[in-house]
Amino acid sequence: MEFGRVDILVNSAGRTKREPTVDQSEEDWNAILETNLNGTLRSCQVFGRHMVANGYGRIINIASLSSFVGLYHVAGYAASKAAVASLTKSLAVEWARHGITVNAIAPGYFRTDINKHALDDVKIGPKIVGHIPLRRVGQPEELGPLVVYLASDAAAYMTGSVLVIDGGQLAR
Repeated sequence: MEFGRVDILVNSAGRTKREPTVDQSEEDWNAILETNLNGTLRSCQVFGRHMVANGYGRIINIASLSSFVGLYHVAGYAASKAAVASLTKSLAVEWARHGITVNAIAPGYFRTDINKHALDDVKIGPKIVGHIPLRRVGQPEELGPLVVYLASDAAAYMTGSVLVIDGGQLAR
């Protein structure tokens, strides 16, 4: 490795396709799981191997609010992100003895490429915001401090957690 060792891994890839589940093709379903779940697993395996050998690491996976609640017309996304939350817990238990913490962040609605079309839709967007107690969607830069915390020694005793950051939506 050019830079020596890897101490921190953030798995943030995600994709979805909004459509009725009965209409979702096997190809689309598999593509969503391939990116969201299998990609997360692969990078955890590749970088986790080095972290185990080094006796230290911080892994932060991006799950979703849909890990806990059903969302409309995104069953493949929800299933994959719930699996990411479960994978996070399993790896935390397995790798804790190697000095590795594995946690996940479960964002609610944030203005990103994956959901900007729904948020900008004049019918859907206001309904989404209406279900968020803070009455707004999150901004990507609001996730950074939580990532930094989980990657830091301040979170050394935290592993296997799935932290929700959703403007209070899950609390409803």
